[in-house]
Amino acid sequence: MGKSTLMNALVGAKVAITSVRPQTTRRVIRGVVHRPDAQLIIMDTPGLHKPRTLLGERLDSLARSALTEVDVVGFCVPADQPVGPGDRYLARELGGLRDKPVVAILTKTDRATREQVMKQLVAFTELGEWADVVPVSALTGFGLDVLEDVLIDKLPVGRPLYPEGELTDEPEQVMVAELIREAALEGVRDELPHSIAVVVEEMGPRPGRPDLTDVHALLYLERPSQKPIVLGPSGARLQAVGTKARNRIEALLGTKVYLDLHIKIAKDWQRDPKQLRRLGFYD
Repeated sequence: MGKSTLMNALVGAKVAITSVRPQTTRRVIRGVVHRPDAQLIIMDTPGLHKPRTLLGERLDSLARSALTEVDVVGFCVPADQPVGPGDRYLARELGGLRDKPVVAILTKTDRATREQVMKQLVAFTELGEWADVVPVSALTGFGLDVLEDVLIDKLPVGRPLYPEGELTDEPEQVMVAELIREAALEGVRDELPHSIAVVVEEMGPRPGRPDLTDVHALLYLERPSQKPIVLGPSGARLQAVGTKARNRIEALLGTKVYLDLHIKIAKDWQRDPKQLRRLGFYD
C-alpha cells in the first residue's frame, strides 16, 4: 500500500523502512510532522490481514490496538491496482469505527494514469462513506500538503506531545536493526522475506573512537536451507547486505560504522511463542 513510504514523505525523513514486500512493517512506528499551527503524529502500523502464523496474529493485534489510540484513521489503497477482496475487507472493518473519522488515501498516483486515478476514486466511494478522499504520491509530493491539512483539521485541540525537531520515538538500536532488515529484504526470494528477523546484540561508540560506532547484529532465519540463499556465492550477498545497511546506519547515526553481521537459525520462529518473545514480538 505504500504506508511507510507515505509516512516518511510526510515527516520529511526516513523513520520507517520500506520494501516492495507486503507485511514489511512489524511494529507501530510513530513519525512526527511539525508545523507552526499543529503537530501531526502518524502511527504506521502493520497491515490488517488474515494471519497464517503466530507472528501474523500478533501483528494484526498490534494494528487493531492502534486503532483505539488514534483520533483519525488513514485507509490506504494504491492507485495502480484494482480494488480487491482485501480492500473490501478493510473497508468493512473500518466502516465499523463510529467514533472516529476515516480518511481514504489513494496512494501511488504517480504510477497510474489519470483515467486509473479517476476510476479508483469512484471505486473508493463505492467501498464506503469516508470523511474525506485524498489522492497522493509520496514519490512526487503530489497531494501531501492537502493530506496534512485534511488530517490536522480532524485532530482535537491540545498541546504538542513531542519537542520541536523530534521526528520519531523509535530507539536508535531498533532503527538500526530495521535498516539491516530492509537491506536484507532487497532481492530475496518470495519465501524468505517473512522468515527474516534482525536483532542488534551490542551497539556503541568504540573506546577512544567517538567517530566510530560498533554494531554487532544477528540476522535470524527459520531454516538451515535459507542460509545459503542469504549468504550468496562465497558470502557475496551477505556482504552486499552489510554494505548497504552500513551506509544507511551511518546516515542515521552521523558517524562511521563497523557492522558485524552474522546469520543464526531460529527454527520456525514465526510460530514459536518463546522465540517470538526473544526476538521482541511480545503478546
